[in-house]
Amino acid sequence: MYAPPLPIHRIHHVELVVGNAKQAAFYYRHALGFDQHAYAGPETGRRDRASYYLTQGNARLILTTPLVPEHPFSEHLKVHGDGVWDIAFAVKDVDKCYQMAVERGANSVESPKILEDANGRYRYAAIHTYGDTIHSFVENLDYSGCFMPDFEPHHIPGLGTGLYFFDHLVGNVEDRKMNYWVDFYKKIFGFKRFVSFDDKDITTEFSSLRSVVVANENEMIKMPINEPADGKGKSQIQEYIECYVGPGVQHVAMTTDDVIDTVSRMKAQGMEFLSVPDVYYEDLWDRIGRIDEDIDELRKLGILVDRDENGYLLQLFTKPVEDRPTLFYEVIQRKGCQGFGKGNFKALFEAIEREQKLRGNLYD
Repeated sequence: MYAPPLPIHRIHHVELVVGNAKQAAFYYRHALGFDQHAYAGPETGRRDRASYYLTQGNARLILTTPLVPEHPFSEHLKVHGDGVWDIAFAVKDVDKCYQMAVERGANSVESPKILEDANGRYRYAAIHTYGDTIHSFVENLDYSGCFMPDFEPHHIPGLGTGLYFFDHLVGNVEDRKMNYWVDFYKKIFGFKRFVSFDDKDITTEFSSLRSVVVANENEMIKMPINEPADGKGKSQIQEYIECYVGPGVQHVAMTTDDVIDTVSRMKAQGMEFLSVPDVYYEDLWDRIGRIDEDIDELRKLGILVDRDENGYLLQLFTKPVEDRPTLFYEVIQRKGCQGFGKGNFKALFEAIEREQKLRGNLYD
């Protein structure tokens, strides 16, 4: 049963808690191509943390480091390492969204309040979701500054790669908790069930998982929820949960209009991607049909292709972007296809399992 949808339009930003935000900002500018626009920290009145605001296209990131041990983010880092803390939603009425969510059973993180500085005001509130992840509601009341209160301009251009939008964000949860969180998004936000995959769709010789994708009313927000399933080895989802010490955001998928150019730039700038065996491309046209791209170029870069009744997509996954095998990124180009690469699941999982084996985490 679906609840009436909350008036949520899109993802406003994604905030990561990291061990060294200054160095992380350098990495995201160079490897992923983000531009840095603003900074908040002791120099702007925030004594307990430092944050860097970066964008590429319509994708907005905040990288935050705690500066004092008593800040909650210090414990977050101790437990989880670097990772996504907040998937923030842009809304027209923070009070309404917060009130509806709490009345439907959401646990509050922050009741509605005004954030302000000399440039104007923001309205803000937040609730809990899986693990230590939160969703904040953000409403620009009359703000004319560079991002939001307490941030000051601090522009450093990045080595742009053509990424421009958050296509979807994937959450990993414990075994037998997927349906609980799917129901949470349906009940609290009025999200709909977009598509689902079971352990017959997503399986290899060693591991498998189950996944349901939920989406908001206008489908600008898509959030797959994954759980591990039994197999001969340890599911990548279980490895994530053990290494992150709980549920959290496994990967962030970002769109591009030219995946070959984007991946080429990212590789040249130091980003590491999962590798795909050449055999994957031997019967690509038989499986996928004719596509615009040169298969030799796709093979050289390790880009995967899948098709549905509306078209095809091209995608590639980075290796984890920190030492714990937790958060990674997906580069995706959609040419009509609205799926998630179901036909690539086996090849993708086998690539991940090769990395798990190197880490000694594939087998229990």
